[in-house]
Amino acid sequence: MAPGILYKKPLESWSWQSKFNYPPGTTLTTIMGKIIFYDERNFQGRSYECVSDCADITSYLSRCQSCRVESGCFMVYERSNYMGMQFFLRRGEYRDMQRMMSIGMTFESIRSCRMIPHHRGQFRMRIYERENFVGQMYELSEDCDSIMDRYRMSDCMSCNVMDGHWLMYEQPHFRGRMMYMRPGEYRSFRDMGFSGMRFMSMRRIMDMC
Repeated sequence: MAPGILYKKPLESWSWQSKFNYPPGTTLTTIMGKIIFYDERNFQGRSYECVSDCADITSYLSRCQSCRVESGCFMVYERSNYMGMQFFLRRGEYRDMQRMMSIGMTFESIRSCRMIPHHRGQFRMRIYERENFVGQMYELSEDCDSIMDRYRMSDCMSCNVMDGHWLMYEQPHFRGRMMYMRPGEYRSFRDMGFSGMRFMSMRRIMDMC
């Protein structure tokens, strides 16, 4: 080895891309995601760049009038600490809040956000008719556009997400207000602040957006 030259192990023999079966060129930002919030429309004014969860965007910006998702997927919320109505954003440009509302967002300000990790593997979720995992139970491993049509189930009030990340919708065919579900136990949607909502369809978050 020539003096002053540091030996580097070949990338393909140790790279995390190979270890986790990601294609060459994949970056951590691509997997983890990045979103930029702006306090003016059309990506003007002050900005805040986020690559993870943020419980209170107002700590950095007094308001959010536009945003750009450069990679990954995010859930945005109308209130701090991931409370209130929520909306799913994939890669793209959102030039003003009015445009965001025209594609289904039901609130006028973004105050917190969660980064949705890219999941590689199976999807499993158990849904229950009543709170605390009581009543009819069905296990899902794929999208369900209507629990009424598929299971004759009129309501879903608790669930257990074993694998993957999901979106639940208040209307059949993935319409209406939504809720993001990470792996974990959800004993009561009412206690989570969704007492006036019924979840009637579920969809997997499958790609890297």
